[in-house]
Amino acid sequence: MDGLSPSEQREFASRMERKQMKEFMTMYSKMVQRCFDDCVNDFTTKSLINREEQCIMRCVDKHLKGSARLQERFQEQNAAMMQGGQPGQ
Repeated sequence: MDGLSPSEQREFASRMERKQMKEFMTMYSKMVQRCFDDCVNDFTTKSLINREEQCIMRCVDKHLKGSARLQERFQEQNAAMMQGGQPGQ
């Protein structure tokens, strides 16, 4: 980014923010759909039954923890590559 003018840097940062927001919203939407499909199956009432609510909470927790772990591993791999080491060591 050193070769970019200040206005180009702002434009680049703005595009990156929009891209990150779009990726977050896509991930969030997929998680909601997956947890709903896996957990909600009783449509005889307009609110969630206890079993469905617990399932959704476990599902969301599992997805968020998995995402956090993937991010940690990515950062570890990136740090290892920046230090000239091999990934996974």
